[in-house]
Amino acid sequence: MDTKSPARVTSPPTKRKATPRRDTVPALLMITPAMLGLLLGVVLPFLAAGWLSLNNIRLNSPRPAVWFGLEQYARVLTDPEFYRGLGNNFLFAVIVVPLQTALALALAMMLNQPLRGMKVFRTFFFMPVVFPMALVSVIWKLMYSRDDLGLLNALLHWISFGAIAPIDWLGSSSTAMLSIIIMSIWQGVGFQMIILLAGLQGIPTSLYEAARIDKASWWQQVLNVTIPGLRNTLIFVVMVTTIFSFRLFDQIYILTQGGPNSATTTVMYQAVTSAFTENNVGRGSAITVVFFVIVLAITIVQRRVLREEREV
Repeated sequence: MDTKSPARVTSPPTKRKATPRRDTVPALLMITPAMLGLLLGVVLPFLAAGWLSLNNIRLNSPRPAVWFGLEQYARVLTDPEFYRGLGNNFLFAVIVVPLQTALALALAMMLNQPLRGMKVFRTFFFMPVVFPMALVSVIWKLMYSRDDLGLLNALLHWISFGAIAPIDWLGSSSTAMLSIIIMSIWQGVGFQMIILLAGLQGIPTSLYEAARIDKASWWQQVLNVTIPGLRNTLIFVVMVTTIFSFRLFDQIYILTQGGPNSATTTVMYQAVTSAFTENNVGRGSAITVVFFVIVLAITIVQRRVLREEREV
């Protein structure tokens, strides 16, 4: 006699209530200072600049703010001087970013050798980063002096036995931007050097030993071991250097004041002079907002193109 066992009735699975993870509260507490800094240092100033750009506001004027709407943006985007300053910013970035990164990588590789006195040389190359840009600009302005007392002209005069006449480095349209680029690379290369040096020290020495066993040359080791090992660090350095290069202002203000013939004027210089020299706060704010959007777009594109490798 066949007896069939009764079918088991399975109850539908009960949904468990999602319980908060134990590390949620500590994580929120840890990111709170960064979020407050981002809110106070970026979001609120950007919103304030956006509101100011929609009004006609004059410094030291008793007149109240007058609503302008998008008129300031229309004037900025149709001003040839704005695009000239933007072009100078791009020229500065296109030259400074690759040269400064390459020079920083070369210095980092040179100072990564296990030799005596390397700490002294690392400090020596990093010292210009510690100095304020205003102080560095004043010193280099004396070096670029157009008379015989200028250090650079005096050096050229001595090397050429008087054949090279004094050059007006900051007063000529052909040499003013180049002079600022050289000074900026000298002042900022130490920052990138320290970051790349830290990245170099994180590459396992076993990779170089294996490359030497395979009889790889020094250049092959650089291409196949050093560069891939520094990929994420190089991406960070390029992005930071790009942002710093577009933030060009101090050097221009102290060395050339945007001249000669607007050859060194930049967007930041236009924004500051519009707000504090021409007392047109609305125009300065509009330039700032437009420039912020441009730099943000460039950063996003860089982030998309230069993807970091993530280890699993």
